[in-house]
Amino acid sequence: MTTLLHIDASARPGRSGTHVHGSHSRRLSHHFVTTWRAARPDDEVIYRDIGATPPGNVTGEWIAAGYTPAGQREPWMHAVLAESDALIGELRRADVLVIGAPMYNFGMPAPLKSWIDNIVRIGSTFDFDRDRENPYVPLLAERHRRTVLLTSCGSSGYGPGGFQAQMDLLTPGIASPLALLGLNEVHSVAIEHAEDHGDLLDRSIASALARVEALVAELQAG
Repeated sequence: MTTLLHIDASARPGRSGTHVHGSHSRRLSHHFVTTWRAARPDDEVIYRDIGATPPGNVTGEWIAAGYTPAGQREPWMHAVLAESDALIGELRRADVLVIGAPMYNFGMPAPLKSWIDNIVRIGSTFDFDRDRENPYVPLLAERHRRTVLLTSCGSSGYGPGGFQAQMDLLTPGIASPLALLGLNEVHSVAIEHAEDHGDLLDRSIASALARVEALVAELQAG
């Protein structure tokens, strides 16, 4: 059985095509998961709507607790790290990480940054060894995990070779910290032209939905 961890980060509560002012990224992530489960209904799906319920931000207390060896933590430190522990536990269970995320001001929504900050934790999901040429040691590389990044943006040209590629802080901002943990395989599908509406948006949505279906078939075959 495969376990999917489905994360939605959009501030919009509904899905485009179903709800007025609904989220395009939620539409893509929902389409991915429902397409996956249509073929494999017994697979597990863990769902986190961080757009609706954002994780807590990293604080000074969180840092103090996180950098204290587990055996030396005081009770309040365990309490501070409880949410981080839960989020990391979900990630450890996952075989496929599915993230639906809109581009806000060229980067990720704040709740997604908080989620990343909570799962990137020294001694838990990565370690640091100054004797290595690359001092970062991934702790989630014990088995293969795949990431599916489903995004939406108001304009276009943010992909590799695009005229605004240098402005895309969303994709590398997610992929880089995940690679630090050992999640190196990333597949991306985007809806573009969200602010253009009309035929440009309609064609982008249709293309993205079709690519999601092809991606599900590819990952399930692999």
